[in-house]
Amino acid sequence: MNNVRIPENNDWVIFILLGCVFLFIFMMNIIERDANLRDFLLQKYFDASNNLPSWVITSCVTVLTLSILISQYIPVVPKYIADLQILGFQANKFGYTLMAVTLFYLAKSTFGFLFYQSIGDGKKWLIFYFTSTKFYFVLSFLLIILCITQYYFPVDRNKMFLYYLYFFGFVFIFKIFFYLFHKNKILPEKWYYKFLYICTLQIAPLLLLWKLLFF
Repeated sequence: MNNVRIPENNDWVIFILLGCVFLFIFMMNIIERDANLRDFLLQKYFDASNNLPSWVITSCVTVLTLSILISQYIPVVPKYIADLQILGFQANKFGYTLMAVTLFYLAKSTFGFLFYQSIGDGKKWLIFYFTSTKFYFVLSFLLIILCITQYYFPVDRNKMFLYYLYFFGFVFIFKIFFYLFHKNKILPEKWYYKFLYICTLQIAPLLLLWKLLFF
């Protein structure tokens, strides 16, 4: 008997990725007032405007592309999530991953805001999310490329998972140094608060997300 291979339908991936690209086009043309890529990445905080909408759009694209990339590696959707029905729909692996990553991002951003407020450095939070937007903007483009490679090219996904671990490990380490030594000085001045932020709002949430998705 011949084995019949049923091709995987990945139309949903390209639709979401196209939506992400259109969001960035809208952001650059309307919100950033026809800024080119170089000007956007190198602009100074005091010369920028509409920082919050740009941060929201960049965050949404990052969450969507990251969820697309890692959702196929989720072992199983927890039963308490699979049993939930919203308007007659059940969460698949992508839906569960999207919910988890969104919750992770919202919680980390909220606690980051509260952290800066609690140490009396609330104004620096504005510079922080302005600067982090540039980092995640570049990262989201890399995630789009990885998504296209994973879903539309003949790659071994098991081997790719190991490469993804190396990639995200490098990105995480780079992000820590990016935050620590950026010219905008986006982290608190005292090293005690710097390490407190890194441990509680960078490392701990990431470990929690890993446990939520893969265990």
